[in-house]
Amino acid sequence: MKKITRPILSVALAALGAAGLAVWSSQTTSMEASSHREAPLIADDPLADNTDVYAFRDPSNDEMVTIIANFIPFQLPQGGPNYYHFGEDIRYEIHVKNDATTTGDDITYRFTFTRTNEDPTTHFNIRLKKENLKTTYKLERIMKGATTTLVSAGTVPPYNVGPRAITGAAGLGAASYEALMTDAIETAGGGKVFCGPVDDPFFVDIGAIEDLGGIRPENARDGLYHKNVNTIALQIPISQLQKDGKTVDKAANILDGDFVIGVWASASRRAIRTLKTDGTQTHTGDWVQVSRLGMPLTNEVVNPIGDKDEFNARTPYNENRAFDANFVNPELALYMADNAPKDPASPKPAGQTYYGEAVPGFMKLRIQSNSLAGRPGLPPNGFDFRNGADGLSVLSTEQRAGTVFADKTYGPILLQANKPRSVDLLPIFMTGVPNLAPYQLATGKAGNPLAAGKPFINNFLPVLGDMLRLNMAVPVTPRNSKDFSSEGLLAAAVLGLTDPDYNKDASLQAIPNMDGFPNGRRLEDDVVRIELQAVSGAVLAAVGLWYDDFDANDTNPVTAQLQNVLTFTTGIEKNDTTLKATFPFVQTPWSGTKAQPTVTSQRSSSGLMQKTQLAELSQNYPNPFVGHTTFSYRVTQRMPITITIVDINGRVVATPVRDKVVKPGTYEFKWTAPAGMASGLYIAKLSTGSTNLQSVKLLKNKE
Repeated sequence: MKKITRPILSVALAALGAAGLAVWSSQTTSMEASSHREAPLIADDPLADNTDVYAFRDPSNDEMVTIIANFIPFQLPQGGPNYYHFGEDIRYEIHVKNDATTTGDDITYRFTFTRTNEDPTTHFNIRLKKENLKTTYKLERIMKGATTTLVSAGTVPPYNVGPRAITGAAGLGAASYEALMTDAIETAGGGKVFCGPVDDPFFVDIGAIEDLGGIRPENARDGLYHKNVNTIALQIPISQLQKDGKTVDKAANILDGDFVIGVWASASRRAIRTLKTDGTQTHTGDWVQVSRLGMPLTNEVVNPIGDKDEFNARTPYNENRAFDANFVNPELALYMADNAPKDPASPKPAGQTYYGEAVPGFMKLRIQSNSLAGRPGLPPNGFDFRNGADGLSVLSTEQRAGTVFADKTYGPILLQANKPRSVDLLPIFMTGVPNLAPYQLATGKAGNPLAAGKPFINNFLPVLGDMLRLNMAVPVTPRNSKDFSSEGLLAAAVLGLTDPDYNKDASLQAIPNMDGFPNGRRLEDDVVRIELQAVSGAVLAAVGLWYDDFDANDTNPVTAQLQNVLTFTTGIEKNDTTLKATFPFVQTPWSGTKAQPTVTSQRSSSGLMQKTQLAELSQNYPNPFVGHTTFSYRVTQRMPITITIVDINGRVVATPVRDKVVKPGTYEFKWTAPAGMASGLYIAKLSTGSTNLQSVKLLKNKE
């Protein structure tokens, strides 16, 4: 297996140590949600506000990577008469880093837009086949000092004002809005490009999260429901993004580090804006970056409000290393630990205060405070990863041997006393994760979390800055696969730990969802839920630092506490519409003339509530199970309920509940598997009459 070389890793992390180790502190952050209006200054400049960045291997063409950068947040479909358009005096750029030995970007895609009023005499945005604020763009690629124009006059579809404006005889007279989008796709450098308004693919209950973490999964509301955004979408051949021009079939394996890229996007304005008395304005001076985005929640959740504007003005190549302090003791972690310790063996660090009891929405999320306590050869009280604790920094020299922690350069950076999340959150955001011990799945570790385990991911790119990192060699998970999950790498970890197809040994395998966030970011990935679960220690558990209720004599790592983390939900786990199956994948923008019914909770089919909210089937516990397991379900109105267990081929194995009429409420029952039931993956279906309401996956282990 190809490995990351230690010299490159040493140089990269040595720079981090020299620049940032001395300034890290216990500084905490303010909590904001989503990549929308994330900083004070950019909130006043929506045309330049970069809301989200996505990078994923193209599911319709595995030789391509799709990169999407979205701008102009919270667009109301009915926001006329002046709708939302890319700004003329703004440079919108997508940046790609593929070689850690070079300085700055390796590839930059630059977009500049021009707007024209075709008929200034009308009030309407669209009339008589003419369009006001008609927008075109120029796309340039900057690489190795050379600038190449890929598209000189690309077309941006008009805003989706309504059916009369788009398809009517008094409007554009187009065949459909979908046809306008298709016609606007341009070929560019062996790939494709699309710019225009679309449905915002991001989803989150912003109202609840901003209310000091007041998660409300039972009646959550998507703050981006039926709102639009302006997208820049690129489909690019992998060979153009790979530093040596290699196609993906030349990768040494699915974790080949030579196929890792870093992606970020930005918007820049001229330094001087002059307002004239006739209502016009001019822009002059140097270009100044005013917005940027890589990882989806760095400037929204990690950075405190006093740092946000400076972060937007910097690049991944000149980060303020003082900001790294916010990863090692993140504010969100304060709400995932209790001020009164439940276990006397794990008292809180001196002078530290936690607020877990004050945030009921995070009750399922409790960070490890005495992980692996009592395990021979490890600290008697285990490992504490709550803010202010020592985490893995208590390891002895002997215990660090054979791991990345043994290196004298970066061991002190990854393992810092009183800064416990230097071991997981810091590298996830700032360097990517290498395929080196102990950053591998617990499968194959024989109970030693520090040992080498099942290779899991390698998206390490030793540039110490905020970028969305993607290993382009990792295979695509088909969107119609039964294992496809919006949980991204966390879903892959669960399969690698519990599924018989993947947990038999420590061999390298392509596990479904290894191509999900934070290895890149797919449009479907629920980044808010994933990052909250990561803050609560899910990544630590994946490598064998189990939650506090793990019994060393138990072979099942999915304890009640880990199950709580895995089943945690914000209540919004998917977009408010479907996604397109082909480029540009984002969906048609909403029209202000369409009805917009009230929506409460929108959850995916991975064991979570549907839009109807007729009923909810919770994940069974324990899962995986041997002889018996417990189901819990909730109904919101009187109805007959049936629960059916089927195998992966759809054959019925059992029907524990059949047409049972229940009143609104929550019900629980213990189910004993029938004798002779084979081990493997099954599906429990909750239905009423002929309507399937919800399904959850369950795994039966051998008795």
